[in-house]
Order: sequence, then C-alpha cells, then structure tokens
Amino acid sequence: MALLDHSDVTGLPEDDWRRQAFDDLSERLTPPSDFPCTFSQNAFRRELIRFSFVGEVGFAAAQQDLHAYVEDCRDWDGKVNTARPLLMIFSDTVAGFDRLEDFHSFGWQALQQWHLHDAEDWPKGVSKQATSPFWSFSFAGMQLFVNMSAPLHTRRKSRNLGRFLTLVINPRERFDIVAGNTPEGQRVRSKIRKRAKAYDGLPHSPLLGSYQKGELEWVQYALGETNEAALDKCPFQFRD
Repeated sequence: MALLDHSDVTGLPEDDWRRQAFDDLSERLTPPSDFPCTFSQNAFRRELIRFSFVGEVGFAAAQQDLHAYVEDCRDWDGKVNTARPLLMIFSDTVAGFDRLEDFHSFGWQALQQWHLHDAEDWPKGVSKQATSPFWSFSFAGMQLFVNMSAPLHTRRKSRNLGRFLTLVINPRERFDIVAGNTPEGQRVRSKIRKRAKAYDGLPHSPLLGSYQKGELEWVQYALGETNEAALDKCPFQFRD
C-alpha cells in the first residue's frame, strides 16, 4: 500500500472501488452540497487530501500508510490552506457490517492495533487514559484526531462520507490553530455546528468539545445517530 493523492485516485477506472469511494466523497464535499465542515470542503477543492485505501484484511499495511502520513505532517507550516488530512478508507470486504456499532468497533480495533505496534513512545504530557482530560489517540509520537464516518449513518449525515468506512485523520494540534479556544476559533466552531444542525436535521452533538478545555476526545471519534454517546465505555486500552 501507499498514500495516494487526488490526481492518483481520479485516474482510476470508474468501476474500481477506490474510485467509487472518491466519487461518493466528491458528491458530499463539492457545491452545491452544504456539508458542514468547511475545512473538508476546502481541502477537497484544493486537492490536499491524502488517501489510504485498505482492501486487505489486517491492519499492518494501513499502519505503514499512517506512519508515512505522520512523517509528512511534521513539517507543516501552520497554514490552513496547506493542511492535508488523511482519509483511510476500508473496502466493504474488509469492513462491511450490518450495524453502525460494528463499524465503530472496527475503527477502534484499528486504533488499538496501531497503538500496540507503535514503535515510538507516547507523547509526553498526553494522558494515557482515554477517560481523562487531555487524552488523544497518538501514533509515532504525534497526537491525532480521528473521525469515524460510516455508511450506516442515516440521520447524522455529516458522519457519512459514502458507502465505505472512512477514518478521517488529522494532527490534533491543527484544531487548536484553526478552531481552538479563542474568539476566532469559537466563531469557527459555532459556524460549523450551525451548518451541521441544518445538514443533519438534528442539533449538533453536545459531545463535540474542545481539547484545550479538557473536554473528552474519545467520545468525539465515533458519534451515534442521536445525541447520546455511541459507547458507554472507551474500548481503547493503553499498552503495558
């Protein structure tokens, strides 16, 4: 496996599942779609998104792509128009389920396996307990925010990017810069939440919070169809 860019995917045959995943994404992120996350729309329009397509059972190859992405992110210049998110998309032969809960469970399994096989130390100052403030999933020494988007989200459409399970991965620090606990960051968050309410047809999830305020991260990774927590307990366990 290897990371692909926008132009790599558009060159694939139309019947390739990876191209189908891209076309689903394009439908959601291209105007006149009113997808709530303006940062996602901007990244797609500027062809900044990196893609990892997982078509084989097992997390090892996907972990290599994740490591390559983290390495690429280390030299970011801090500008939103150069921020490149990673979309890790799993084929339905790898992650095809009949229940939304199973898609979420699979996503957490991926994070757990990557953590267990991470060769680098957990970042200093980051909590090791997911139920504590100031925890975030970390890999290769970098804090990451993971959005689990699944095809069975029918009410919370903002967490449905097409017919395949998609993990949207960004270095967590970028949220502090573009939507952090500042007047401008609060304005950006408020705008996106209003758009999400209109797009989903239900109020934005009260679980979506701010890391800088010490609000829990793990509950934000996978959201339920209502505004209740998708899980009662975090599946992630720090390795011994």
